[in-house]
Amino acid sequence: MLHVPILRAGRSYRSADRVVLRDVSSGTPVAEVSQANPGLIAHDFLGAAERRRRLAERSTAELLAACRRAATIFAEGEVDLDPDQGTRQSAEDYVCCQSASTGIPRTLCRANMEKVRFVLAEMERVLGGLTRGLDLRALDSGFAIQDGRTVSYLAQADQLGAVLPSNSPGVHALWIPAIALKVPLALRPGREEPWTPLRIARALVAAGVPAESFGFYPGDHAGATEILLRSLRSMMFGDAATVAPWVGDGRVQVHGPGWSKVILGQDKVDAWESYLDLIVASIADNGGRSCVNASGIWVPAHGRAIADAVARRLAAIEARPLDDPEARLAAFPHPEVARRVSAFLDEQLRRGGATDLTAAYRGTERVVEVGGATFLLPTLVWCDEPGHPLAATELLFPFASVVEVPQAELLERIGPTLVASAITEDPQLAAQLMTCRHIDRLNLGEVPTCCVSWDQPHEGNLFEHLYRRRAFQSARLPAA
Repeated sequence: MLHVPILRAGRSYRSADRVVLRDVSSGTPVAEVSQANPGLIAHDFLGAAERRRRLAERSTAELLAACRRAATIFAEGEVDLDPDQGTRQSAEDYVCCQSASTGIPRTLCRANMEKVRFVLAEMERVLGGLTRGLDLRALDSGFAIQDGRTVSYLAQADQLGAVLPSNSPGVHALWIPAIALKVPLALRPGREEPWTPLRIARALVAAGVPAESFGFYPGDHAGATEILLRSLRSMMFGDAATVAPWVGDGRVQVHGPGWSKVILGQDKVDAWESYLDLIVASIADNGGRSCVNASGIWVPAHGRAIADAVARRLAAIEARPLDDPEARLAAFPHPEVARRVSAFLDEQLRRGGATDLTAAYRGTERVVEVGGATFLLPTLVWCDEPGHPLAATELLFPFASVVEVPQAELLERIGPTLVASAITEDPQLAAQLMTCRHIDRLNLGEVPTCCVSWDQPHEGNLFEHLYRRRAFQSARLPAA
């Protein structure tokens, strides 16, 4: 059986405690994964400063070049899986293993693989966005003279801790820039998805990044907590309950539910049929598993008609086997979770005030089994009132609600919104959107919520999380 090791300062380690990942369709073992306990993690953190020093010896230009080489290795090459066993992993092996353990169709695995490849290949552009055009030589010498001013930045941590999810491999692109920013990593992968962070680490090492820059610690919640507690800077992904204890902790960049939305302005809502493709893509692309997928459609008029049309489109998306080239839905690794989610929806619907409009078009139950895997079929809910609980619900499959609210009240009612795609040419509404504190990332015009430009960070800026600007003067430099 394949073995997924722990990485301790880049060296593979086989733990006595291992868990088995199983194929979501057949139940057969895919791999055994070594588990890192909190004591092991705490011990490894003692060497963080030295690992940071070794990585900082490399110039930013060298690290950017390594990222470009790693892009090709990650997307096309073979990497070490467990050198102690002599096992290597091709790109196709990676796709097959990831799909089998996570339930993500192979088509979507490949699409997410391209997102990671792009970020590695375009790292200089990504850093340009994160640093807002900083002369990156400032990370080599500690300062730079830019536009006649001296600027200096100081790293706030010897390594970045990251507690990662299993829902969408594309999110791993958010922590990769840490290496180009000269900050080593302590990664705790999602239980079903160790494949992507390990492959990224192996590709970067093969491309010339010091191996000791990577800690990789599969494990349980105790291990995740240990990483968050010991990291001066970290990021974590999870649902609202998981991230709640860390909200407000300045050391932790929290990536929770997105509650992303498509908003139609009064000036565009009469032409709503023109935007159905955008709305459906915002809800269903990437299997509806991302925080940037829309979970709400907010409109000032025609709400029920829009909801019915979107429901009809979503109901046409079928569950297919994971190796089907037409597959668009992800399976649930744990079938009982799919059933609990469906039961939650049914309970909320029974209370009144909301209607599942996809039910009339599905022709089957919401929970289905195809090819041995369990799926939730897309669900579109019409909410009579914006205060209904389902109007502020995000779930791990293509689910969204449609809410009708007068435009004058809309921005006061939408609540936290990671991405808002606002279709309007009304200058007054556009100005209000620009100043709306509920919205983290704003797309003005016909841009789906899930269309991400990686040089425009959302939900926090990794550079600003890892570095702070400080005052700096030197007698050797002319006064700015």
